[in-house]
Amino acid sequence: MKTTIILFYLLLLQGCSNSDDSFTPTLPPETQIGANTFGCYLDSKLLTPRDGTGTFNSPDYGMSYIAGPGPIDFTYNEISIHDYKSSTGGLLDIHITNLHQNGEGVFSIKQSNCEDNVDANPSIHIRVRLWDKSVQAYKWYCSIENTGTLIITRYDYNNHIVSGTFNCTAQNRDDVSETIEITDGRFDINWNSLLETKFP
Repeated sequence: MKTTIILFYLLLLQGCSNSDDSFTPTLPPETQIGANTFGCYLDSKLLTPRDGTGTFNSPDYGMSYIAGPGPIDFTYNEISIHDYKSSTGGLLDIHITNLHQNGEGVFSIKQSNCEDNVDANPSIHIRVRLWDKSVQAYKWYCSIENTGTLIITRYDYNNHIVSGTFNCTAQNRDDVSETIEITDGRFDINWNSLLETKFP
């Protein structure tokens, strides 16, 4: 009986493992069809959404899209990307203000305070979290004022689609002399079907 219980727990732990050495992420093409894709480079490291194993009643979504702050008054939208499976612990949030009013266009990326949702600066900005092996800790990077652009290539409220490209420079929240370049960013989201999309 003891052996059976031990084997059960070993199998359970193996099934919950976040590592998947057989998957190689690729940068998706720039599309505007609601394909639920995302990709960008953080310096030379590719970030794509990857689902986690989750906990009871709480999935770890690789990509989410929210509007806030309230159920009627949407002053911001936020795209949130998580890589739950690689060693970088990558997280990236794009905070977009007045998306519904402004629609498609080219927008300057502003200074981030490295917060999200209602605590974020009321502007278009990006924040990033990466695991630094050398110090065994996460580092936060906040976009720097006017160092990049967000281009909304499609905003289709009726069909629930928002697509765009982005790039900028971000600085370490705790050491502003350390920066990273965010390049080749692109997303294509259908917010109605996003939570049904699986990210390996």
